[in-house]
Amino acid sequence: MAKFDEEHILEILDRYRTVAVVGISDKPDRDSYRVAEYLKQSGYNILPVNPALDQWLGIKAYRDLSSIPEDVRVDIVDVFRKPDAALQVVEEALKLKPAVVWLQEGVVNQEAAELAKSHGIQVVMDRCMMKEHRKYHSKA
Repeated sequence: MAKFDEEHILEILDRYRTVAVVGISDKPDRDSYRVAEYLKQSGYNILPVNPALDQWLGIKAYRDLSSIPEDVRVDIVDVFRKPDAALQVVEEALKLKPAVVWLQEGVVNQEAAELAKSHGIQVVMDRCMMKEHRKYHSKA
């Protein structure tokens, strides 16, 4: 991951609200489901991306990032795919011009990260968006 300081992560979490979740599952025991559900409950607009789903929690799902209409602003592309699929996801994401590509815990792909950065897209890699959000926004 780019060595983001904690302040920068907090800024990303607070500034951007529309998240395309690539690899989202409709199975509640999966991390992609739990993280997306948490983000939705925390006020984020979720765009589910999975070719096997028509909808997720009543929200229209998209087969791939290219299926998201051009007039829909995507702030963050949150990737729940194997590391070797991350480059293809980033290549697809470039057309959407997101502010951030967030590669979840365990998703490490330097080539994908460098491609995103070379197009002015911020990259967070090998971190969980839900865990980071909870760290800064817990109701303690």
